[in-house]
Amino acid sequence: MMDEEKQGLIHSYLTAYNNFDIDGMMDLLHTDIVFKNISGGEINAQTNGREEFRQLAEQSKGYFSSRQQDPSNFRFQADQASIDIAYQGVLAIDLPNGLKTGETLKLNGRSEFIFKDGLLAGISDYS
Repeated sequence: MMDEEKQGLIHSYLTAYNNFDIDGMMDLLHTDIVFKNISGGEINAQTNGREEFRQLAEQSKGYFSSRQQDPSNFRFQADQASIDIAYQGVLAIDLPNGLKTGETLKLNGRSEFIFKDGLLAGISDYS
């Protein structure tokens, strides 16, 4: 894949994510997709395969009434890409950490992507 195609695939994935379009996200994922969410150096969520990814996406969809991932600083190397992410989400539920419904969660992080057969085969989100 050319870097422009990789960037387009990432933008399509983020647009689907921001719009709670789980089917749109799934259309972009390789059968063997591996997803990891890493916060403070600890893996707090991981899925292997499309079905586990869909289950996590459906579950996490209910946590926010709106959400936005804004990418910047695309970096490409072979079958991988890394981007910086500014994340903002308005909570739809109270969280155990004390954040309440209606509050806005803001995070800055990085996402790394692995590409295979023109699809996303790996996604790792770091915050």
